[in-house]
Amino acid sequence: MAIMITDECINCGACEPECPNTAIYEGGVEWTWGGGTSLKEVTLPDGTVVDANEKQEPVSDEFYYIVTEKCTECNGFHEEPQCAAVCPVDCCVDDPEHRESEDELLAKKAFLHAE
Repeated sequence: MAIMITDECINCGACEPECPNTAIYEGGVEWTWGGGTSLKEVTLPDGTVVDANEKQEPVSDEFYYIVTEKCTECNGFHEEPQCAAVCPVDCCVDDPEHRESEDELLAKKAFLHAE
């Protein structure tokens, strides 16, 4: 599963630099598929192809957020999600809406980093 940041976030920013996929963004900040990855373009589930550097709408305007499609729970990089390890208020938690197996997370890592 992916990790999510709850509304208990204090916006300290400790999590953001720890993410190997650049899946964590400050509230209100647009995100890109390409940031922190090897992607040049992405085919979305509806078949639309987007430039990986095209800015996407923020997931949250209030607090730090994690882009689920880029979160691998640090599989292939670390033994545990680094955002959760450094969060001082324990608001980086498993996202019950996005369950993925270790194999799926490793496949996502391979996709993001052209492995």
